[in-house]
Amino acid sequence: MAQRIAVLTGDLVDSRQASDPKRLFEVLDAALAAITERYNGRSERYRGDGFQVALPDPAAALPAAVLLRAALIRHSEEQQRWDARIAVAIGEGSWEPGEPLGEASGEVFVRSGQALDAMSKGSSQLCLSLAEEEESECLLLLTCFVDDLIDGWSRYSAEAVYLSLWHEESQQTLAKRIGISQPSVHKRLRAARWTLLDDYLRYLGRRFRDDSQ
Repeated sequence: MAQRIAVLTGDLVDSRQASDPKRLFEVLDAALAAITERYNGRSERYRGDGFQVALPDPAAALPAAVLLRAALIRHSEEQQRWDARIAVAIGEGSWEPGEPLGEASGEVFVRSGQALDAMSKGSSQLCLSLAEEEESECLLLLTCFVDDLIDGWSRYSAEAVYLSLWHEESQQTLAKRIGISQPSVHKRLRAARWTLLDDYLRYLGRRFRDDSQ
């Protein structure tokens, strides 16, 4: 039975240039496992550095994409930034939680893959694809701004954002978790434009949750 879901299709950026590819793939696999468990989804890695994630709750789509990119960036090598291209599609699919993605079908899976293919021809690393009747130039533009914002993160800012999203705790508690001062956490989150990113994620969460009801 078709239902409204989210599909994230992605691949690593310049994975062949990593000096420690084994560790890079370990970071990717760990992030995929944690994110799919958190959001009751399913993930598969293919073609070496390619992957796909299906989530039953469309409201979780963008937080999952940001968490995945933040996980990679925070563990980057000194001489190479680890990151991924991720195409997020929201739409109808026949996949049910727990089913293998190889058995999934629906235009949302096709659209997510097509969006990733289109991204490989440009410089963007995050895009949002909605069904034709739901297309919103405003949402697509906002996602382009967020993509540019993430592209400027340091490893330290990515870590602060990742932990803020994952734990949703105060800066003081976050400082204790990382082992730095609260002003340092504030500085890292400000550099990451965390307040704007959080507003964006909460807005899209409400939007997609309302659209699913």
